[in-house]
Amino acid sequence: MAYDPSHPAGHDHRHGHGHCHADSPAHSHSHAHGRDTSERRLLLALCILIIFTAIEALGGWLANSIALLAEAGHMLADSGSLLLAILAIRASRRPADARHTYGSARYQTLAAYTNGLMLLALTVWVVAEAVGRLITPPPVDGALMLIIAVIGGVANLIALVTLSGAGSLNERGARAHIFSDLLGSAAAAAAALLVLELGWRLADPILSIFVSLLILRSGWQLTREAGHVLLQGTPPALDPDDLARDLAQVPGVMEVHHLHVWSLTGEAPVVTLHATVAPLTDQQAALEGILCRLRERHSTAHATVQIEGGTCLDTDDHPCHRP
Repeated sequence: MAYDPSHPAGHDHRHGHGHCHADSPAHSHSHAHGRDTSERRLLLALCILIIFTAIEALGGWLANSIALLAEAGHMLADSGSLLLAILAIRASRRPADARHTYGSARYQTLAAYTNGLMLLALTVWVVAEAVGRLITPPPVDGALMLIIAVIGGVANLIALVTLSGAGSLNERGARAHIFSDLLGSAAAAAAALLVLELGWRLADPILSIFVSLLILRSGWQLTREAGHVLLQGTPPALDPDDLARDLAQVPGVMEVHHLHVWSLTGEAPVVTLHATVAPLTDQQAALEGILCRLRERHSTAHATVQIEGGTCLDTDDHPCHRP
């Protein structure tokens, strides 16, 4: 069958889109508007981070603070992650074609996975550097460290608020990076106060390690969630058995099998299934009933439904599958 770019998946006999599932111009416009809004948020956050990365790097070098230098390194990585997220959004705008029949939306998930790995790598670097300073703690300029940490914390807070509407894994990855920066700034400020008040230089590397453990948790969670999407895992909010039972309530549908559920970006699910209908059932009505229920109750991004009035053609016992 010839490739049709208006449908991101092929269609077999008696299956396809019903009228309520077809993407309307308004529906397509809402997706495009969402991507544009997401890109604007990310661009604004990127500008904020680039400016304050330079400030924290200079301040950390002058104050000889591993907490500030680690924070500057985190912010530099975050700037890269935001740039990666923006590029992923732009790549996702490419239309579906014969090579990528679902389009390029999954670039955003790939960016989120990469950002999670970057968080894990940065955590390892900060811990290694902090352990070295625990052995031989260097002198630290607590006053300068406190000033830079507070400035960096304000910048991170502004960037975090900028991304407050994030919903996709891609933007959530960017938010995880910025939230880790905010924790780093708070730790650097606390360490600076301990250095100023108590002269305790070990506070700098100790608090850096503590924050790194928190960042490790965020990085692992993001990497795991993005990896689950890339491996076409079932979205956490959907139970396939419950979904099959729900679809079996559509008039004329006797059974739902060969049900597969996944997602492209960790948001709206994609579904394929076979539905066995009762004899004399209006198969087109059953098809439209299933597609409407999927769209209205389960917010699917795309569904491919095969209607069967008898034996399932995909069983091993079918004559065409026998050697």
